[in-house]
Amino acid sequence: MSSRDIQERFLKQAIELAREARAEGNHPFGSLLTIDDTVVLTAKNTVFTDRDPTAHAETNLVAEAIRRLSPDEIRRSVLYTSCEPCAMCAGKLYWAGIRSVVFALSSEQLGTIAGRNFLIPCTELFARATEKVTVTGPMLLSEAREVHLGYWPPLQTEAI
Repeated sequence: MSSRDIQERFLKQAIELAREARAEGNHPFGSLLTIDDTVVLTAKNTVFTDRDPTAHAETNLVAEAIRRLSPDEIRRSVLYTSCEPCAMCAGKLYWAGIRSVVFALSSEQLGTIAGRNFLIPCTELFARATEKVTVTGPMLLSEAREVHLGYWPPLQTEAI
């Protein structure tokens, strides 16, 4: 199986986690962590069920990884996520030691669906970091977009 096939397989799982998060009343985002192409942890967005605006899928995943995995395991891991990590999530995964991220929907594409509320591409943030973070994405755009359609209120356009 090619590395692209492996990445797509894990991204499909992250998108399914996003679908589950949405069904549970949360924002539609999901993520998972792999080590040596084996899923070791999964997480969903729990912003509403936890009443915590910082409970993004990635922050939930990284918090669990810190509790359960060694620093070496975290450093060797790959974080797969249904959408490009926001600035908060990018910072948390960087400081935890994760150095590889694969995402489906880009922050720019999310902005066209949900609005551009403080969306900064994670590659811009990681470009300023001391240690290199490998970022792959966007991938599986139609599948990644689908889980968001109908969830976010329609964007208001300003009259010219």
